[in-house]
Amino acid sequence: MSYGRIFPAWRDAAPDWPAYTRHDFVQGLGNGRLPRAAFLHYLKQDYVFLIHFSRAWALAVTKAETVAEMRLAAGTVNGLINDEIALHIQTCAEAGIDEATLFATRERRENLAYTRYVLDAGHSGDLLDLLAALAPCVMGYGEIGADLAARRSSDLYAGWIDTYAGADYQALCHDVGALIDGAVARRLGDDPMSSPRWGALQARFDMATALEVGFWDMGLAP
Repeated sequence: MSYGRIFPAWRDAAPDWPAYTRHDFVQGLGNGRLPRAAFLHYLKQDYVFLIHFSRAWALAVTKAETVAEMRLAAGTVNGLINDEIALHIQTCAEAGIDEATLFATRERRENLAYTRYVLDAGHSGDLLDLLAALAPCVMGYGEIGADLAARRSSDLYAGWIDTYAGADYQALCHDVGALIDGAVARRLGDDPMSSPRWGALQARFDMATALEVGFWDMGLAP
């Protein structure tokens, strides 16, 4: 998956990207061997994660410099709140876990570290810092969903896979890729890799990717 120009450059230079997108948790989703308890544990933590993630994308609206940037960031907030979170609520409800219980979930340290890192990137930096920290989650799930849909050997977690492989989520990934490309071009010019800021942005992306690996690790340790 390309999802624009800048994201592939960040992804291909991130040492932990394969560990994230090919994690044992991910493999278990595809082959159906992931224990249901581990999946529900992950969903509860991810529900809390998505609340903070939505706040981070809302922060992107305030960090934007153009209406186009605001529109794309706001659209992502809408997708997170009304689509992704809804998936978690529905799946957990089928297992007897209501939304009040989800909202009361105690955050694991891995979750706390990741979400606060992203929010800090936005509060302490500009839109580029925030997007570099946000990108691994949005784009990584798009890659994972598409890959699992193409090679899965079990339908046990088909609902989750189909959500991230589906046209709506893939369109979101392309929109976010366009947002990143435009934001980078606006602030760093046509040759962003020569900018003094490029290394710092790559480092932000790398750290968020490593935190994604930690989140999957947490999912396997209820």
